[in-house]
Amino acid sequence: MSYAPKIVLQLPLSNPDLLSDFVEACIRDRVALIAVVGKNAEHIHDTIDEIIVGDGSDTSRFILTSFHADETIEEVLEFAKICEPAGAQTVELVKL
Repeated sequence: MSYAPKIVLQLPLSNPDLLSDFVEACIRDRVALIAVVGKNAEHIHDTIDEIIVGDGSDTSRFILTSFHADETIEEVLEFAKICEPAGAQTVELVKL
């Protein structure tokens, strides 16, 4: 299964151990945006950025990320739809 070009990651995570594999799958699938929504969104966003960057030696690893702690899922889905990366309208809501 491939992920859509734009992802809205809904918190809370049911299993935080899944986050790293999820991010690696997003890199593999060339996801352009991961927007994190819900309580603790900033922390999860920062963790995702750390996974993407890794040791910094691979500059091809890039995904635009954003966090939305005080917005509804609907608002973040709409944000993702109009966000520029990939020019795609396809947005996928993901729960881990």
